[in-house]
Amino acid sequence: MVAAASLKLQPLTLEDNLAITELWFAAFTDPELRRVFPNTPGVRQWLTDANYNDLTHKPFQKYIKVVDPTLIDRNGRPRIVAYAKWDTSMPEERGRRYPPWHEEMPASLCEGFFQMEEDNRRRVMGEIRHYYLDTVATHPDYQRCGAGSMLVKWGCDLADSQGVSAYVDASKDGAPLYSKFGFVDYSMPGEGIASMARMAS
Repeated sequence: MVAAASLKLQPLTLEDNLAITELWFAAFTDPELRRVFPNTPGVRQWLTDANYNDLTHKPFQKYIKVVDPTLIDRNGRPRIVAYAKWDTSMPEERGRRYPPWHEEMPASLCEGFFQMEEDNRRRVMGEIRHYYLDTVATHPDYQRCGAGSMLVKWGCDLADSQGVSAYVDASKDGAPLYSKFGFVDYSMPGEGIASMARMAS
């Protein structure tokens, strides 16, 4: 078990882009999600390009990482063990969440999956100003080491400093992490994803 005290929270940079693609595919292995994001070189490049576009053109997308300084990667930098993307824009300000789907991705399935998330977010939050935890990924070797909590707390602290709410689409297994930070599950009966909100005081 890795000691949480050894992990460090840092801003994510363009130099980390390839590393977070690798981390994303290591973290998310659910078969249903892999149908949406097949683990192929083309889709990996698509995700890398999508994050590059966000990092260079969308300042409202806040990327942060957790590193383990005791391990150095092949580029001579501390190993990234988790990362998150907090979206501080509202949907109408953000525009399309992802670029056009790669040809190896099932377009109709992708549209349906992410439209469901958008619809749930709208149902729960309406016009309430909020920050959206778009992505949080932790390497399997670092599960339950505190990395995810560091990433969630960072965004919650930011939201609190601005007096805004927060929202996340969580897996049912991941929901307890967000509950610790005051998120409440507003999902409908039978839904496989937890629509969770943390309302501003």
